Amino acid sequence: MNAEETQNVCGLKRQDFQTTINGKETDLYVLRNTNGYEVAITNYGGAVVAIMVPDKDGKLANVIQGHDNIQDVIASPEPYLSTLIGRYGNRICKGRFQLKGKEYHLPINNGPNSLHGGLKGFNAKVWDALQMNSQTLVLKYVSPYGEEGYTGEVRTTVVYSFTDDNELVIEYMATTNKKTIINLTHHAFFSLTGIANPTPKVDDYVCEINADYYLPIDDTCIPTGEIRFVEDTPFDFRAPKAIGQDIDVDNEQIRNGSGYDHCYVLNKKEEGELSFAAKVTEPVSGRTLEVFTTEPGMQLYSDNWADGYKGQNGATFPKRSALCFECQHFPDSPNHPYFPSVVLNPGEEYKQKTIYKFGVSK
Repeated sequence: MNAEETQNVCGLKRQDFQTTINGKETDLYVLRNTNGYEVAITNYGGAVVAIMVPDKDGKLANVIQGHDNIQDVIASPEPYLSTLIGRYGNRICKGRFQLKGKEYHLPINNGPNSLHGGLKGFNAKVWDALQMNSQTLVLKYVSPYGEEGYTGEVRTTVVYSFTDDNELVIEYMATTNKKTIINLTHHAFFSLTGIANPTPKVDDYVCEINADYYLPIDDTCIPTGEIRFVEDTPFDFRAPKAIGQDIDVDNEQIRNGSGYDHCYVLNKKEEGELSFAAKVTEPVSGRTLEVFTTEPGMQLYSDNWADGYKGQNGATFPKRSALCFECQHFPDSPNHPYFPSVVLNPGEEYKQKTIYKFGVSK
């Protein structure tokens, strides 16, 4: 082991993430800011496997769920654990959509629907990686025509930056050679207490979401098409409140999602602006996470299906031990013409920027 690896605050070893898959090499990349804090990423699925940030007493802990070796990343019981998602984040009803009068059929992998890009989406690809400097990693992937049933060859670039303000910035760019649909996001599972055995539940996390409306879902988690006001519902996070306050109330939408698994319509002054989406505070450690995005929507997912499976360094991940803030376009958008468009044409560039900023409450 070289000196650099022994200095990784996260304790992860590069060689544990090195293998070859279909002729492409996987590796571990550690971004370190001038505060000495770290973000560790593997180019398998763009999975973020560690975010080392301090609590109110300056104690560092890993606040994202992940694995400590490449075999466990590949075979994870949660295939989307803190990975990139594409070509289409979230669900498409019955795996069907129409484009230019032609119907496309996608793999069904979530009840009757297609989820997160199909059977082997961007979360399960080896991306070409280039670490530009100590704080920047560039990942690239070319999705061939017809992959997972999608039309067009799509060239995607994702840039991870870890700033001296403790911001994990994720920028996405994509182009296509044929009209297609695209909806990229990152499925980070945040545990602000720090992962542990077992990782504590998120019920006491205090959350605020900058959204007056959300998208109700049917019992297969597909948007009904309605855009509903959050007032007087369990989905009202316009003023900070504990995640656990309404997560188990007797409510059809809570039942349909088995908790929170809903897309919020973010308040925006103009389309595509980078603006505040959410803030969450963990009261014991004092750690905070703020989310900013250019996207029109954000899926709040309260980790409703975990069963205590094993993660890195002996940690375990029980049900509701993480929160996900997946910044994206709306689920099933191709089948709802009045939702913001997810169509990408040749000659256009898809762009998205999301910032996860870590801090401590004063």
